[in-house]
Amino acid sequence: MMFPIEYFIGLILIGIFAGFASGLLGVGGGFLIVPLQYFLLKYIGVNPDLAMLISLGTSLAIIIPTSMSGAYRHTRTMDNIIKPGIQLGIFGIIGGAIGGFVASGLPSRVLEIIFGCLLLFVVVKNIIDINKVRNEAKIPFNWVSCGIIGILVGFSSGLLGVGGGIFLIAILTALLGFSLIEAIGTSSVFICLTAVGGFLSYIVTGWGVSTFPYSIGYVSIINFLFIACFSVPLASIGAKYAHKIPQKKLKIIFSILVLYIALKMLGILP
Repeated sequence: MMFPIEYFIGLILIGIFAGFASGLLGVGGGFLIVPLQYFLLKYIGVNPDLAMLISLGTSLAIIIPTSMSGAYRHTRTMDNIIKPGIQLGIFGIIGGAIGGFVASGLPSRVLEIIFGCLLLFVVVKNIIDINKVRNEAKIPFNWVSCGIIGILVGFSSGLLGVGGGIFLIAILTALLGFSLIEAIGTSSVFICLTAVGGFLSYIVTGWGVSTFPYSIGYVSIINFLFIACFSVPLASIGAKYAHKIPQKKLKIIFSILVLYIALKMLGILP
């Protein structure tokens, strides 16, 4: 299979956008990497079901170095995010592995609808909280809440090929009383760990099954190299800007971006 030149240009653009968004918003960038890779793979004629699994598995592989780059930058300005990020991440690895195995048995349309609905929930949540700097903590941060949240967010991460940052930030700010910038930092640490569980499960389930050239299981080496080369340095730049932009503006940028992708995944936008 020969890849057209526009395919490589598309991969580079995904790396630039996803990397910057990852550092800026404390998300793995998967919510951009998955749908954009999916549209690109379908464009070159890859079967939709295979295109979806390649997008999910490769996205998790890319998220690991990208979120590490963002997390490193965040930890230089906030040292209180490492411990909660690791505590949540330990459980996230387990959830991520389970989610990855479940995804390999579902049709791509089902995954698109789940993905779109979850993103719409995030947009609504952001609009409601647009002026709040910090909510009151409704549940304590301990090993029990860590375990439940870590496994659930990890599961969604593996299932949908995202770092889970979008969901974790919503939970940390709504239920655990974190400010948006603390949640973004904690999430970037969490994602580095969670993505590992999901990534490994996509290698295992796609082993000997995936027909895509230059891939290990459902992880495309070409997509990984082209996207990661650009997403890793841009995540560090994005994280730097996250500390300079007012929180309300961050929420608005985040919501518009997520809404557009949600409507595209649900088939409402062409």
